[in-house]
Amino acid sequence: MPQSRVDDSVVYIDGPWTHRTVSANGSVFHVAECDGNGPLILLLHGFGDFWWTWRKQLTDLASAGFRAIAVDLRGYGGSDKPPRGYDGYTLAADAAGLIRALGAEDAYLIGHDWGGFIGWSTAVLHPKSVRGLITLGAPHPLRLREALTTDRRQITASANLFAFQLPRYEHVVTKNDAAYIRHVFTRWAGPRWRGTPEFDAHVAVCQQAMQIQQVAFCAMEYYRWAMRSLTRRSGWRFAKMMSTLITAPVLQIHGALDSCILPNTARGARKYAGRGLHYRELQDIGHFPQVEDPITVNDEIRSWLNLQEQRTT
Repeated sequence: MPQSRVDDSVVYIDGPWTHRTVSANGSVFHVAECDGNGPLILLLHGFGDFWWTWRKQLTDLASAGFRAIAVDLRGYGGSDKPPRGYDGYTLAADAAGLIRALGAEDAYLIGHDWGGFIGWSTAVLHPKSVRGLITLGAPHPLRLREALTTDRRQITASANLFAFQLPRYEHVVTKNDAAYIRHVFTRWAGPRWRGTPEFDAHVAVCQQAMQIQQVAFCAMEYYRWAMRSLTRRSGWRFAKMMSTLITAPVLQIHGALDSCILPNTARGARKYAGRGLHYRELQDIGHFPQVEDPITVNDEIRSWLNLQEQRTT
């Protein structure tokens, strides 16, 4: 299917949620919302995905009384796709701006992959906006940076990071109905989920969403900024700021079979989050815990959230 024939209507999937757009930080974002009367939870997806990856968390969190909202990140799905703004500063400002635009002073952030990077960054750069942070398949940015210079296994696992630096690589990602997306999901997922009917259905809709005009280019820009930041003054400043100890409580969930972000890379965030970090490693799970084992993930998230709420009352 040619990229030009896919529009953002493919991400407006019906269900027990409400679709709407929200203006924040100079851009317009598409969100899917399940109403609850409790604190706001903002869910942030990762590469190759869109808000849909959180469908089983949205309903579960809402039934637990939280106001759960999953967003299409800048450049993805039904959100704006500007040519710039894929740096850590802007992405964190997007999250903080969304929290304010949604009428809240703060929120719990739940982020997978790049969404986790945004969560870590927001907790440092906009600490008053973050009530608590949950990451899945997402190491602290400085821990990943360290691993990419010292750990040969993580360097090999991050081959896509280097490939995405190539000019016009977005055309590789979208050709043959975005077959590349099926390739990375197959490579990064755990064996229990990989190849199941649910896996096939999830990947098929992600392939469609990646073919929306400009999405693949924008997705590459996240990685291109990450690489450029290593040699630019603004990137050095960002890294220095990210060494600030996070004051919000953190739950870090990681798949023991994650072949994209190796578990050894995910570990070691305590020096950035202190005693407020709880690390949970899930056996037989790959890079996508929220869809590979939603029951376990939902239980972990709810238990942790309830504990945090008890501590604030």
